[in-house]
Amino acid sequence: MAKMVERVMEAMKTPKNIRNIAICAHIDHGKTTFSDNLLAGAGMMSEELAGKALQLDFHDDEQERGITIDSAAVSMVHECGDKEYLINLIDTPGHVDFGGDVTRAMRAVDGAIVLSCASEGVMPQTETVLRQALRERVKPILFINKVDRLIKELQLTPEMMQERFIKIINHVNKLIKSIAEEEYGTKWQVNVNDGSVCFGSAFHNWGLSIPYMKEHNVTFKEIIDAYEQDTWKDLKKRCPLHKVVLDAVVQHLPDPEVSQKYRIPKLWHGDLESEDGKSLLACNSDGPMYFTIVKTIVDPQAGEISTGRMFSGTMKKGMNAYLNLGKCEARIQQVFVMNGAKREIVDNVPCGNIVAIGGLKSSPGETITEVPAEPFEKLTHIFDPVITKAIEAKNPADLPKLVETLRVVSKEDPSIKIEINEETGEHLMHGMGELHLEIIENRIVSEKGVQITTSPPIVVYRETVNKPGTGEAEGKSPNKHNKLYFKVEPLEPEIREAIKKGEIHDGRLKKKDTETFKKFVELGYDSKVAKNVKEVFNGNVFIDVTRGIVYMGEIMEMVLDTFEDVMNAGPMAREPCMGVKVSITDCKLHEDAIHRGPAQMYPAVREGIRGAINLATPSILEPIQTLRFEAPVEYMGEISKLISNKRGQLLDMQQEGETITVLGKLPVGEMFGLSNDLRSATGGRGNSSLVDQTFERMPGELQGKIIRQIRERKGLKIEE
Repeated sequence: MAKMVERVMEAMKTPKNIRNIAICAHIDHGKTTFSDNLLAGAGMMSEELAGKALQLDFHDDEQERGITIDSAAVSMVHECGDKEYLINLIDTPGHVDFGGDVTRAMRAVDGAIVLSCASEGVMPQTETVLRQALRERVKPILFINKVDRLIKELQLTPEMMQERFIKIINHVNKLIKSIAEEEYGTKWQVNVNDGSVCFGSAFHNWGLSIPYMKEHNVTFKEIIDAYEQDTWKDLKKRCPLHKVVLDAVVQHLPDPEVSQKYRIPKLWHGDLESEDGKSLLACNSDGPMYFTIVKTIVDPQAGEISTGRMFSGTMKKGMNAYLNLGKCEARIQQVFVMNGAKREIVDNVPCGNIVAIGGLKSSPGETITEVPAEPFEKLTHIFDPVITKAIEAKNPADLPKLVETLRVVSKEDPSIKIEINEETGEHLMHGMGELHLEIIENRIVSEKGVQITTSPPIVVYRETVNKPGTGEAEGKSPNKHNKLYFKVEPLEPEIREAIKKGEIHDGRLKKKDTETFKKFVELGYDSKVAKNVKEVFNGNVFIDVTRGIVYMGEIMEMVLDTFEDVMNAGPMAREPCMGVKVSITDCKLHEDAIHRGPAQMYPAVREGIRGAINLATPSILEPIQTLRFEAPVEYMGEISKLISNKRGQLLDMQQEGETITVLGKLPVGEMFGLSNDLRSATGGRGNSSLVDQTFERMPGELQGKIIRQIRERKGLKIEE
């Protein structure tokens, strides 16, 4: 192993020979088996175990359930031609509940291998992972897996197989074109002739690409013959999977020096002409240090281990560091190269690599530099947590341990949002779905040893407004010396769309954010109004339309703090707000700063914004998921009945051979136990996968009832 670490260390020094890649796909399309075989090929595990050991699924629950839950990183060396290349690989989960891990992994890599099952084709989650990759400007290549199933189970002729491959490739290219920004949509199309599309069987450890077939004189007919004559075990020597795939990676995916030139302007909003900016664009190992964390694990012996990407400078053991979001200083105690669950200690790592460090208390999304600097863009996830459970310790003496454990859990998996209410002693855990929360509960009990009781799942709603406010609302400070006036209206759909796509980034806007102001003008704002947009927060916008108020600059930070506060807990049921545009229209302030401190301003702003929302016809939005159901044709009626029983809407129904594919929209509030209902309705032969998630207005007759339920649950006054 020591020799391996030496080779990795040597390869790290040449950015041109580094490839940072993620493996992503729909659930059960074979990612972890595929990763195993790449590791075996690089001499990091025995070939006999590859595909069975599932080296990168090292949690017990991952092995038991046969799914990847956490992304895992590993560094290996691959020889291509006469050069040694360092491949830093991250295996990511496929189940939609763990999609947050995919988003975070994409920040650290420059290229992605998208796997698609040859018999199932492109599935909803394949589209989601492509969207996650292209959003971070990560270049994809395609691997069509499970080709052995086409030969053995479906017994397709070579012509029929070719048709199926072409269909998958065209589908993927169409997605790339529609999701990626214009210049990359065309440039990043995958192509079977140049080798950016490979196919094979991860389970049987062979792979092919057209360039490899030409070079080694292998024909597709030989593959089919091998299965017919039962000599397929020889295929892994004839066309080894790792050789074919990693050659394609080296050839088609960019090295850090190339990728950072176009990724940094998208991910980092600092000044590109500054010394930091130039160093980031050039991936300069002698420049200022920039390290961004994508994963934190809490090791009982070693403390917190943060894995992430070095974008600039060199990471050395013992260096002083600054956490830009945590706003505190720290010291880097250890530097590691990752090998799945194992870590190899090294002295220093230059930029362009994926590396782990010990000694920091921090969380994913953090940017670490030597001195305070502009952090990388916040990590935004495609789907929001929509299901919540209240969680309590069975034994009151375990309460401190539970609070500590929940803090650890939210570090290790930032898609889980933990709310600890010190006053009521209630701890809320927000997650992506039932499976997500179930896994986390099991881990709290089995790995952390805390016995807990949980409530039935609760749905997370959103609050919004439907019409522009009928007037302004006044907020008065407790001492009656300050008055602020607010107006609220629904946020324009095009602005909401731009925020969702990431074209307008979240955060408080500074004068230098000219790109964002330009975007607002492009989308129809008057240039004066656009310049006064002060903050974009969780899909809501705050604008200052006051004129000539002397002390405005002094109170603005307090106003924005309270704006965030109200957007996190709206007036109707204290649920988060979305799609709300708040304008401050006027204010009368006391000239003495002592009379307009936080104790006066916070209540005034809170009262004003809440009052203005109440004047703008507020309503509740509920999370709606679009699901794709697949089942044998005879269960068509059962599935449509299931959808309508759950207040759902049938969108589309397609029949292919003996299988029916149904698209339906269902409210999350009605979906608990859906997988059991689906199994019993289809005799265990139906399955469903998530296509999209949105928030839509709840039917009027249910609004009052739901608001009352939420207020009761939160111990708020029930308004008649």
